[in-house]
Amino acid sequence: MKVPQMIAAEFRRLFSTRMSVIALIALVAVPVLYGGLYLWANQDPYAKLPEVPVALVVDDEGSAATEDSEARNVGEEVADELIADGAFDWHEVSADEAADGLADSTYDFVITLPADFSEALASIQTDAPRQAEIILETSDANSYLAGTIGEQAVKTIRTTVAEQVGQEAASLLLDSISTIRGKIVEAADGAQQLADGTSTAIDGTSKLGDGASQLADGTAALATGSRQVADGSASLAAGAQQVADGSATLADGAQQVADGNAQLAASADRVGSAVGEAAASVPEARADISARLAAAGVDQATIDEVLARLDPIAEDISAGNDRVQEVVGQIDQLAAGSAQVASGSATLAAGSAEVASGSATLATGASAAADGADAAASGASTLRDGIGTLGEGLGELETGAQTLQSGLSDGADAIPDSDQATRDAQAKTIADPVSLETDALTEAGNYGAGLAPFFAALAGWIGIYALFLIVKPISRRAVTALHSPIRVTLAGWLTPGILGAVQMIGLFTVLAVTLGFPMTHPLGTLGVMILASATYAAIILALNVWLGSVGQFLGLVLMVLQLVTAGGTFPWQTLPAPLAALHHVLPMGYVVDMMRQVMYGGDLGRAGSDAIVLLVWMVGALVLAAIGVTRMTHFRTLRDLQPSLIG
Repeated sequence: MKVPQMIAAEFRRLFSTRMSVIALIALVAVPVLYGGLYLWANQDPYAKLPEVPVALVVDDEGSAATEDSEARNVGEEVADELIADGAFDWHEVSADEAADGLADSTYDFVITLPADFSEALASIQTDAPRQAEIILETSDANSYLAGTIGEQAVKTIRTTVAEQVGQEAASLLLDSISTIRGKIVEAADGAQQLADGTSTAIDGTSKLGDGASQLADGTAALATGSRQVADGSASLAAGAQQVADGSATLADGAQQVADGNAQLAASADRVGSAVGEAAASVPEARADISARLAAAGVDQATIDEVLARLDPIAEDISAGNDRVQEVVGQIDQLAAGSAQVASGSATLAAGSAEVASGSATLATGASAAADGADAAASGASTLRDGIGTLGEGLGELETGAQTLQSGLSDGADAIPDSDQATRDAQAKTIADPVSLETDALTEAGNYGAGLAPFFAALAGWIGIYALFLIVKPISRRAVTALHSPIRVTLAGWLTPGILGAVQMIGLFTVLAVTLGFPMTHPLGTLGVMILASATYAAIILALNVWLGSVGQFLGLVLMVLQLVTAGGTFPWQTLPAPLAALHHVLPMGYVVDMMRQVMYGGDLGRAGSDAIVLLVWMVGALVLAAIGVTRMTHFRTLRDLQPSLIG
């Protein structure tokens, strides 16, 4: 009997009764129903998130207005944005309603914005900043994944609020930095002016130092001269006192002389009067003498002779009178001068006393001036030294001011001179510095398409496993007739293989047409599915040939192992080490990987390597099955003589 005949005989058996046909159709439909329904249910669950009921509690009391910001309620702003976005079926309710709704499964989770939400966000501008809280309440009794989705939602809200607050804070910071830059520029200009002024001050200090040196020298000379003046003033005061004393004595003597001269003048006046009277009486005496002589009988000649002798005496008396009158006049002048001398001497005595008193005062003042001049000389010397120190300090100040100006200028240059639009853009970038730009080398399209390789591979195993419940692994008649073990093996493999291909074609139609999953290489995807089904058929055939019903059970065990090791949902690297080792051995992981490459447009070379692994499994299983069939054609085992109760 040839292979096609054995296959036809098996199909006739499967279609022999109505119930067998129904059973066959049901089993063929198993992978289509399993894979199709599961992937349909999970085709795009994220698109259904707006139907997930979520409670939103806004207890935020807002923040008060400050000098830098207005009163604001960020909680209400966030609530309005969430409701408008519609990512979930939001219900803004009270805290009590939210708690009751979470308990009775009205809401899958609850998000609460507490009373101090806005105030905590505003605290970033104060000396006591603190974090704002978003409270998430979940109940795994409703759905564990709903809680996970809630955590992602809160992270999204947190990121959005953080970006907004961060942008506002960064904007305020950048504006402050811009203001600081302006002030630094002003300070740099001021520092330059200070340096210039200091340079001018240094020049002035140099001149002042020269003047101070001259002042010190002059004050030293002044001190020496003042001391000499003080000494001279003391001597002057002593001499002035002596002059005053002598002037007083002189005044007394002058007064006595004046008095004596006055008396002399009075006596002289009397003498002058007497002499004058005598001179005036000479003519009368001549006439009297002449008369007397004439009376006495003296002749005229004798009288004339006598009178002639009297003429020289009269002339002498007249000359004497003139001299006397001249002397009297001089004595009168002397008396008047003596009076003036006495008066002047008295005035001189009084002035000399004042001079003596002033000289004493001058001596005291000159001594004080000398002391002051000494102090001035000492101060001028100190001033000169201080100006020298000041010059050095001003030099250091100029250097420091220049360094300050340079540093401030460099600092100002280091701070960007940006306009408001640039600062706004910078604030936005600081708040959200990294943007996520996805560039998928390959792309599934949606959640369901991402799971399709795994569930298609799993559905193929389930379908083949189910077929072997009614399909006989080998023909007993052929074994009994000692037909070729290879033909018997091929016939036992191709029968479920053909039915498995039908299963995969039906499942592929659901994936590609009904669910509309995108496929880069649709024929390649179908080919992978059929190759996987054929490989599974060879493996389960070998298990049945060697172990019978126990082998069929081991096929179920292998399915469970591959369910967790294929890496269909999470990366296989997350598996425990023993299971990760099985991932590299069992075939389903290679089926999943190969289907991803052809379905998403990945590495076809890698898909070829996976196909080689499947072919090795297939050929190895068929060889093992053929060996088992060969043994059955030559030997009878206890299982042949006493079949198992379960098959």
